Amino acid sequence: MAITIGDRLPEATFRVMSPDGIKTLTTADIFGGKRVVLFAVPGAFTPTCHLKHLPGFIESADDFKKQGIDTVACVAVNDPFVLSAWEDASGGKGKVLFLSDGNAEFTKKIGMDFDGSGIGLGTRSKRYAALVDDGVIEALNVEDSPGVADVSTAAKILEAL
Repeated sequence: MAITIGDRLPEATFRVMSPDGIKTLTTADIFGGKRVVLFAVPGAFTPTCHLKHLPGFIESADDFKKQGIDTVACVAVNDPFVLSAWEDASGGKGKVLFLSDGNAEFTKKIGMDFDGSGIGLGTRSKRYAALVDDGVIEALNVEDSPGVADVSTAAKILEAL
């Protein structure tokens, strides 16, 4: 079953690239005691994700900070090397925390996975955006289609603040 407003995020492990290589972060590391905007994309560098979804969060990073948000984080079922390259190519470094959920552990635990194997993508994440306070979902906007970025945009989450 998919997470809903009021639910606590489950424990999971993410991977990020650091100057020393791959670093592991847990749900507690990222969300514990913090207000976080979390958004998910079906895949790094894919057209809707790269051109329509991610840019709004990068451009709005300062606005989120002014509203008391500690971290803006993006999760994708991609490996940490791909997400690091996407971070560099998008200009998101220092504005968005790029979280690799390469095995879809977190995505499956929160019920936001879908089967993209029909087009060669394997398990992927639904597109969504959430406002998370100390690990608890305060707002959640989930897209009906992975190719659309409408209700899960940065602007919609800013409205929720």
